[in-house]
Amino acid sequence: MQPELADIVQTALEDLKGQKIESLDVSKLSNVMDTFVIATGTSNRHVKSLASNVVEDAKKNGFQPIGVEGLDGGEWVLVDFGDMVVHVMLEQTRSFYELEKLWSTEPASRQNQPE
Repeated sequence: MQPELADIVQTALEDLKGQKIESLDVSKLSNVMDTFVIATGTSNRHVKSLASNVVEDAKKNGFQPIGVEGLDGGEWVLVDFGDMVVHVMLEQTRSFYELEKLWSTEPASRQNQPE
């Protein structure tokens, strides 16, 4: 049985001591992705290593990322798997953008619309 991508990503981040790992279900907020994972690295090198580990472990288990952005700088690396997007960031970058806060609220345009 093939492990779920969510488990692979979580383990890959934990294996290299990723911090503040959070997974958000955004399927009701976005038609682009279902799951949003965010983790913090302690340095640019750590951020790059965490993201690279996610990509390597996913590939070993048959999951090919659609794209990877930000590996050059290492402040914020995004790994796109389609239904899941993984963000690995430095603490100050994560605090500045507050992605969890942004994605935890439903846009006003979608509130109270009939399904």
